[in-house]
Amino acid sequence: MTTTYAVLSEGLTKRYGEVHALRGLDLAVPEGTVCGVLGPNGAGKTTAVRLLTTLASPDAGSARVAGCDVVRDPAGARRHIAVTGQYASVDGDLSGAENLQLFARLLRAPRARAYELLERFGLTDAAGRPARTYSGGMRRRLDLAASMLVPPRVLFLDEPTTGLDPHSRNGIRDAVRGLASQGTTVLLTTQYLEEADRLADDIVLIDRGRAAHRGAPAELRAMIGSRAEVVVADPALLDAAAAVLGRLTGSAPVLDAERRTVGALTVDTTLTLPRIVREIDAAGVLIVDASLRPPTLDEVFLRLTDRKELAA
Repeated sequence: MTTTYAVLSEGLTKRYGEVHALRGLDLAVPEGTVCGVLGPNGAGKTTAVRLLTTLASPDAGSARVAGCDVVRDPAGARRHIAVTGQYASVDGDLSGAENLQLFARLLRAPRARAYELLERFGLTDAAGRPARTYSGGMRRRLDLAASMLVPPRVLFLDEPTTGLDPHSRNGIRDAVRGLASQGTTVLLTTQYLEEADRLADDIVLIDRGRAAHRGAPAELRAMIGSRAEVVVADPALLDAAAAVLGRLTGSAPVLDAERRTVGALTVDTTLTLPRIVREIDAAGVLIVDASLRPPTLDEVFLRLTDRKELAA
């Protein structure tokens, strides 16, 4: 079965003066999926979105979105995409309803669609108020609603929930799931790793302008193994517990004296929690809790992008 890609780029390169924002980015996002694009600040995420949405031109490489070459046929690409950036682009002097009605006219969408989206995003009660009186979460929801007046083939979300409260983030995540379930391809850049974990079918880790790793969340976790952690009763015995855990896992443990914990990553699939408990107990260390679990996506991110904030 041949895979059809909604977003496909090869060797995308972009430079701003001496800064290499992208150094040959390759992306392949199948139609009808959610792709989470993660990376540290300055990795090139927003630049990638700008190139793929025709807001900037690459210095080298190629990209096709919804089958249209973004350089040779930018107008064609724009007909099939919608973009929600880091900052809401609604008109603060217009009410919420007026903003959506304006976009509906520009996009030749039914007026009823505007009111449907106001209700869907919980903005009906504020529909008559100027958008400048909206909270950050409300403005972001209004911006996303505008992107959905005509369901796009590809929706680009550039850190859409940054700075929002948990309730607003959940509302936007629900909207993204709903749109994806209807067949829209979503490319999501985010700094909330749990967001990508919950929404994305596949994740691309961008580091220093390139796609460093890609795969489903579970596949990325499997690349760095499991995380073993114990909580000791006496913080004076942290070093003794660390020595055992380091020997069992084959990696350098991380100690937290305040929490009285020792943790380490391991790729040894035969290591079991009972063995960890037995061997630490044999070393004369009393523990009050122990766990052996898959790593969090934060741990995956830090390890695979070679960040030193997490040593284990």
